[in-house]
Amino acid sequence: MRIVNCFFAKISAPLLGIFFLGLFPSSLVAQKPELITAADTSSPRDTLRSFIDACNELDEIVKEDRFFDRTNPDHSNIGQRVLDCIDTSQLPAFARDDRASEVAACVKEILDRVELPPWDEIPDTEEIESAGGYEKLSTWRIPGTRITIARVDEGPQKHEYLFSPGTVDRAVEYYRTIESKPYRTTGPATSEGLYRWYMSAPGHPVLADIVKRLPENIQRGRSFGLTTWKWPGLLIALALTIGVMVIAYRLQFAVTSRVQSKNPIKYCLTIVFPIIAMVAPIVFKNVAKNYLTVRGNPLYILSFVANLTALLAAIVVLFAATHRIAESIIASPKINPKGLNAQLIRITSQLVSLLAAVIVFLVGGQYLGFRIGALLASAGIGGVALALGAQDTLKTLFGTLSLMADKPFRVGDRIQFKTYDGVVEDIGLRSTKIRLLTGHLVTLPNDQLAGSDIENIGRRKYIRRKAQIHIPLNTPSEKVERALDIIREKLANQEGMDPELPPRIFFDEFGEDAFILKFFYWYTPPDYWEFKEYSEKLNLEIFRAFEAEGIQFSLPSRHSLWEKEQQDGSQDDAT
Repeated sequence: MRIVNCFFAKISAPLLGIFFLGLFPSSLVAQKPELITAADTSSPRDTLRSFIDACNELDEIVKEDRFFDRTNPDHSNIGQRVLDCIDTSQLPAFARDDRASEVAACVKEILDRVELPPWDEIPDTEEIESAGGYEKLSTWRIPGTRITIARVDEGPQKHEYLFSPGTVDRAVEYYRTIESKPYRTTGPATSEGLYRWYMSAPGHPVLADIVKRLPENIQRGRSFGLTTWKWPGLLIALALTIGVMVIAYRLQFAVTSRVQSKNPIKYCLTIVFPIIAMVAPIVFKNVAKNYLTVRGNPLYILSFVANLTALLAAIVVLFAATHRIAESIIASPKINPKGLNAQLIRITSQLVSLLAAVIVFLVGGQYLGFRIGALLASAGIGGVALALGAQDTLKTLFGTLSLMADKPFRVGDRIQFKTYDGVVEDIGLRSTKIRLLTGHLVTLPNDQLAGSDIENIGRRKYIRRKAQIHIPLNTPSEKVERALDIIREKLANQEGMDPELPPRIFFDEFGEDAFILKFFYWYTPPDYWEFKEYSEKLNLEIFRAFEAEGIQFSLPSRHSLWEKEQQDGSQDDAT
């Protein structure tokens, strides 16, 4: 227990610094040498010789320095020559170099334990040409092993001879069957312990100094696929990563809720929080790979999960970025933040971000090893299933698009729709909210609004009044004419009159029980309550004028219908 506590005390502080150094992994800052010597893979002999020589050079560096410096151009050149001999075309992009490195270590360990044929017995370029070219020699197996060097038939490495995809796929398995055998003592130099070094050596000189002071069982021991000394560092890095992501997302929600409607610039700057959450798993992967040197299946699992997490976080960043761009445009004083234009901008940004998210997911899925055809087929099947299960939602969405294209109303307009009469309070992606004149709030699906007649009272230019006055039939013609003159006088200088729409007054018709006088006028601006006040004032003036002239208003006739019930057995002529 004391050893473990001492180990944690020595390694925790360096690991914290290395975690943040993961933002700039050594593979990114390494400078390439001006002249890179590529491996010769023109024949099985050249490929095997290039591979063995490069592995032996790498082994000499490791035994001398106990550390492989990726920032050193010469070291990187040697490592690249080793990988040049491996056919990685069938490996997923996210694990291509890591898997190839492990395969190279396993293949070298196998070759160091078997007797290799003399170089002149291995096919070279001259033998290939004399045998009829590349078409005649497609594969060559190293005697005594299941390791195959095969010709590449397509791609940028066409006609090169590389360790075949089958060998790459089962190299670790082949090594497990032979690792107990002794190293050979003849032939090319061997690289004893190369695979053990690859799986257990630290990837940073600070860690290398710490690890070499630890007990042998901690340096070499393995548990759950990892060297013992790597577990504490990996758990610390994982905890830091999860903590950074949780804090970043919580800060995003907390800060954006405060500044979204108050300060558009600060709201746009909050995009940094989801970006930090996206970068965190990438940093974790680089720390685990380049500094803690997690290898084998744990590295592939860790790398896959980290890349998938970063991919999902990148989609979150896409949605956040497009939303902020949309809100920045809506913040312009020319755009009503609750109007249809604002909603159109928002839904457009969401559709753009959704399309971008699909593209990012497909590209990222291909990088993670999913076949693009399978992803597209799944997307197609999923789209059909989604469409069938969300017909109403899609119908409402198209209704929203139709409303936004036609713009029959906006927030603040008073509209009449079927039996509803009220003011529009909100236009959403699915529904519209109307505050009725009774005070009730009604939520109406946008597809219903888009498919029905809507009367937009809020956009009328004026309010028209149509009224009629009934005068008794026994009224003399002089008084009828006087009644018309009175109405014309009162409307001569009508309040709120539109010059293009003067008042109209007529002796309309002879009714069954009265003479009917009709008049029309138009009131602007269309303020309903001011219109009602003026109408009341006009009514009183007409009433007083009629009263002064002795002109009476006709009351509507009332007709009563009486039904006499006949009783059974009654006699009308009873005496």
